[in-house]
Amino acid sequence: MADKGYLPKEKIKEFVEALGKDAAVYAPSLEGDTIIFRQYTPDKEIALDRPANTPPKGAIYPQCETLLNFEFKKDQATPEKMDIELKTNLDFPKAFVFGGRPCDARGFTVIDRVFINPEASDPYYQKRRENTTIITKCCNGPYAGCFCVGVGGGPASKEGSDVVMTEVDGGYYMEAVTDKGKAVMSLPMVQDGASYEAKAKEANEKATAMVRNPFPADSVDKVSPELFDSADFWDKVIAKCVSCGACTFLCPTCYCFNITDELAIMTGERIRTWDSCMFQHFTLETSGHNPRPIKNKRFRNRVGHKFYYYPEKYENAIACTGCGRCIRYCPVSVDISEIVGYLKDPKADPAQWAAEKKDAKN
Repeated sequence: MADKGYLPKEKIKEFVEALGKDAAVYAPSLEGDTIIFRQYTPDKEIALDRPANTPPKGAIYPQCETLLNFEFKKDQATPEKMDIELKTNLDFPKAFVFGGRPCDARGFTVIDRVFINPEASDPYYQKRRENTTIITKCCNGPYAGCFCVGVGGGPASKEGSDVVMTEVDGGYYMEAVTDKGKAVMSLPMVQDGASYEAKAKEANEKATAMVRNPFPADSVDKVSPELFDSADFWDKVIAKCVSCGACTFLCPTCYCFNITDELAIMTGERIRTWDSCMFQHFTLETSGHNPRPIKNKRFRNRVGHKFYYYPEKYENAIACTGCGRCIRYCPVSVDISEIVGYLKDPKADPAQWAAEKKDAKN
């Protein structure tokens, strides 16, 4: 099987429909002015001209899913005894994620480390991940808020993808990254792409050079523990946050969830839904105590998880792909890259923030 190909733009719909003959295909669909990943149907318009407003995370890690169904059963002879019958379903169909960006594909690798590991793997996520092929479109350049190069990625990163596509003359140069990707290249509308390889490389290098790196050349690898623990720092940088949680739901790497049991007398289902560490009730305990009662502590935890705790646990891997969605769509324009830039500044002085706060009051 070839590992390089070329797909003409006029063949995109035919290509996606071929993928969907025996699989579900999730593609960026235009809905009004918004681009959202949906399961493809012929009436949907595929939009590849700009990144989707939402990541394709839900294709493998659904926003809401039933983990199991249960039924309580009574023995009529011994009514004080109750049995329970559990039913699970791991028979997930084959799927494709088409048209996501490199930052979206890298997002899955962040979740992989948590949900697929020797200690305790999540069977639902793992099975969907194994059954899904990811076909990624490289970016032509940066979009508002993008800083992928600052976290080890780039507009042509291959990490997490099975196939990467680069826009060239009249179509897309395609390169298979995995064996699953090579299988895609055998479809009849995919032409030989060897002659487009040099143009694709040039386009990707140009796009990479255009992306901003918000972290200065002399910045440290890890955040400053002293500044990270400064209440004055968080008071200042996050004052305008409204705790809406949009940043977490639009993030390709956030994976926090809640589990609830929905009961209807003798039957019910256990449901997992996305949750957000920015919500006040996220850490609320049954006793009524909340260890993170204010937004400053909640946002500190969000940043700390991505750039402090996760890297410590997973060999310096950062739980952020620099997609910029949390910056682009934040209603009050909180910029996480700016905040982390302060935390990575080798000259950062916690006392500076306390002094600035004092001056602001006077």
